[in-house]
Amino acid sequence: MGSNLLSLARDLHRRRARRRRRLALVEGWRLVEEALDAALAFRGVLVEGERERRPADAMILGRLADHAVPIDEVAASELADVCSTEAPQGILAIVEPPRWDLATLQPAPRQPVLVIDGVQDPGNVGALLRTAHALGAVGAILLPGTAELGNPRVVRGAMGSSFRFPTVQLSDDEFRSWVRRAGVLVLVTDPSGVPIERVARSTPLAVVVGNEGAGIRPGVRDIAGEIVAVPLAGGVESLNVAVAAGILLHEIRRA
Repeated sequence: MGSNLLSLARDLHRRRARRRRRLALVEGWRLVEEALDAALAFRGVLVEGERERRPADAMILGRLADHAVPIDEVAASELADVCSTEAPQGILAIVEPPRWDLATLQPAPRQPVLVIDGVQDPGNVGALLRTAHALGAVGAILLPGTAELGNPRVVRGAMGSSFRFPTVQLSDDEFRSWVRRAGVLVLVTDPSGVPIERVARSTPLAVVVGNEGAGIRPGVRDIAGEIVAVPLAGGVESLNVAVAAGILLHEIRRA
C-alpha cells in the first residue's frame, strides 16, 4: 500500500495527473486537520515513521483512523521526495478536493465574487482565495492563465480556504455568459480607475484582479462596468495583488 500511495503522490505533482484523477496533495498537520474539518474525502495519508509527534498530531492521526483513512509510514527521505515544501512537517495527504458549479455563486451588492484573471503565481492565488474568503466574498472565478486550484502551493497559500470557499474555473466565453445571466456589475482594477469608495454598491458585483505584471487582459477589461483603483501614496506604483484585493473587498463590504 505504501508504494502505491507514494507512486500516486509522485504522480500528483503533475497538473495533468491532478486534473485527470481529480485529486490534490495536502501537506502539513494544520492543513490535514483543515481538510478533516471540511469533511473532504481522503484517499490516503503518508507519515514519516521515525519522527516525534505532538499530542495534537496524534489526535489528527486518531481522527484519520476513525474515518478509516489508509495511513502508511514511510522514511523521511521518501516523504521529502513527494513533498513540495523545503522542510516537510512529516505528513502528506491525498484528498478529493471539493467541486463547485456556478449555481453556488450568488453575489450581492456587498458580497461580491472575486475574479482572478491570469494570476500565475500559485502563492498569490492561494492568498487571494484566503483573503476573499475572510472578507465576505461569496466565491471566486479563475480565468485562463491563472494557477490551477489543485496546485500544492495554491493549497498551502489558501490555508484551508480552498476546502470551503466556492471556486470555479471558467473560460472567457463562460465568464461573459455568466455576467449576462447573473446581472453583475464587473469592477476591473487599474491605477487609472476611480477610487473604490466612490463605487455604488446597489447591484451584485464581480471584482476582477489581474496578472502580476501584465494586468487584466483586454478581453476581460472590455466587459467592465467600472474601472476602479486603490488610491496610493506618491512614489508607490502598485501593491501585491492579494493586498490590493483585500483593500477592495474590505471597502465594498463597508456600510
